[in-house]
Amino acid sequence: EKNMKITICNIPYTLSETRSKNLLNTLFTIKQKHNRSLAFRSGCKSGVCGSCAVRVNGVEKLACNTTFKDGDIIEPLNNSKVIKDLVVDIQNQEQFLKKSHAFLDTLSDTTVTKNDEKNIDSESNCILCSSCFSSCPVYTINKNFIGPFALTRTYRYINDVKEEEITTKLKNIQTDGIWDCTLCGNCNVVCPSNIDIKGDIEKLRNKSAQFGYNNPNMNMGFDVSFDYGFNPNGF
Repeated sequence: EKNMKITICNIPYTLSETRSKNLLNTLFTIKQKHNRSLAFRSGCKSGVCGSCAVRVNGVEKLACNTTFKDGDIIEPLNNSKVIKDLVVDIQNQEQFLKKSHAFLDTLSDTTVTKNDEKNIDSESNCILCSSCFSSCPVYTINKNFIGPFALTRTYRYINDVKEEEITTKLKNIQTDGIWDCTLCGNCNVVCPSNIDIKGDIEKLRNKSAQFGYNNPNMNMGFDVSFDYGFNPNGF
C-alpha cells in the first residue's frame, strides 16, 4: 500500500493513501493517531465559517474544502501571531472592523428592494476567514493597514440603503486604508467566497473622491529642481 507524506508546521507525517484526502479530515486523523497536541481550528466543515483557513504550499485555503496531495506543506496564516501550530490570533483583524465602522451605524427607514439586496450580496458573503489578510503584502509591511476584508465589509455597509450615515465610514478608511492598497489582487485570488475585494477598494476610492477626499500620495508633487536632461514638457 502506497503512503503519502504531508508536512504540518515543519513536522512530516506519513499517511495511508487510502485514507481521506480532505485536508481537514486529515488534520483530525493526525491529531487522533499521530500527534494529539496538534492545534487547529474548525467549525462548520462546509466552507461557511472560515475557521479552518491555513496555507497550503504558501497559498491560503480552507482546510475543509481542500484535497491535499503527496508532499503538501501546511502552515498557519501569515501576518498574525501564531498561538499554537495552525491557530493564529485574529483579534488584530477584528479591531480593524471596529476602526472602519464596518457595521450598521444609523438605521434608515428606507424600503429595501431586491435590487438593493443584490448590490451588497457578494460582500455579505464574506466569512471573515482572514485569508486575504494573510496574503496581503501591504499588511505584511504596515500593521496599521485596515486591510482587505475590513474594507470590503465597509463597502458593503456604505452601499447598504439601510445605512443612513456613511461619512464616518469614509473618513475612517482614508488613513492606512484604501489609498495604501497596491491593488495587487492577492485578496481576490485567495477569497473562498470569490468576492472582488480589489474592485470594492477601487469603488471605495471613487466614492471617497465624490466626497472630496484625495489620494494623499498624489499630493507630494514633483520635484523639478534637478536636471534630468531632456524634458518633453519644456520646463
